Amino acid sequence: MRRPSIYTQRRQPLDVKMTPMIDVVFLLLVFFVWTASFQIVERVLPSAVSEVTSTQPAAADRPPPPEADFHDVVVRILWASEAPQWLINEQPCADLTEVQQRLTTIHTANAQTPVIIHPDSDTPLGYVIEVYDVSRRVGFDKVQFAVSQEA
Repeated sequence: MRRPSIYTQRRQPLDVKMTPMIDVVFLLLVFFVWTASFQIVERVLPSAVSEVTSTQPAAADRPPPPEADFHDVVVRILWASEAPQWLINEQPCADLTEVQQRLTTIHTANAQTPVIIHPDSDTPLGYVIEVYDVSRRVGFDKVQFAVSQEA
């Protein structure tokens, strides 16, 4: 008895139906076109930031401008032993004329810096108004008052 072989059998013609295959290829093509992104990749775009155009030192090597040192100017008015004490950014001042001198120095460095007046709750209102008047006289446009929330 002989075993049947694939070589000895008579083959029928292979009939491949192309219509379903074309439909599948078309659907895949449509899917990939819809999901494709046609934007230019950002790292490929030319930019002036990435180019070195001169022999000057890099921005990280240069010191920051002086106005970067003054984000907010906080003027504290402390009331201790029946006399006011002034602090500008935690640096003590002897009297109101020294407060005016320091505010003038800060204003020449950066006129856009806001001044925040932070008085103690025991400080008489007259001293707060004096610091407000001094800061406006120096030329500051943004003078604000700090508020502390008490429980």
